[in-house]
Amino acid sequence: MSNSEEYIKQLEETIRRFLEPIKDIPYNIAIRSLTGCRVLEFDRNDNKTAYRKGIKTKRPNEAGNQIEPFVINSLNKVGLKAEKPKSRKGKVKIAGYPDIEISDEYGRTIYLECKTYSALTKGQSFRTFYFSPSKDPKITKDAFHLLLSFELSQRKRKKGPIFVPVSWQLYTLENLKVQIRYLQKGTSFS
Repeated sequence: MSNSEEYIKQLEETIRRFLEPIKDIPYNIAIRSLTGCRVLEFDRNDNKTAYRKGIKTKRPNEAGNQIEPFVINSLNKVGLKAEKPKSRKGKVKIAGYPDIEISDEYGRTIYLECKTYSALTKGQSFRTFYFSPSKDPKITKDAFHLLLSFELSQRKRKKGPIFVPVSWQLYTLENLKVQIRYLQKGTSFS
């Protein structure tokens, strides 16, 4: 084999190695190397506040309203502006969709709905949340619409049984299919 053929063979082998996937690189290092941007780290102690404190309620799906302050606090701590949305008339409404309004550094709005469910019912396909029309709606801007779903598990604590979050999922709602039910006092979406 000539020197030229040997050189070409070594070059091909080197290029082949570059084309193989490099495994087990930490995600944050890969992102920093490829983009120059850092992956920010969440304060893992802070996002367990809901777990440490727990939520006292009879049923896990009733814990949705009680988990909202934990979510709002966590979002504000990472630099977003999160609060209860104001209606067209400027009122802060507790009930109804959406639960939280988030503003980012670019002025974009995100509406977030928080839902909770029991670990025991995780496999069930029936999941519903209701959006009812209002003369004074909480949706006042073009926005992203997201649903944050928390799986809760019951734990025994000194003050009695409580629910704690054990996992969560984030859903975008722009392609959600809904049902419209006409009621005497208005229309209900589910």
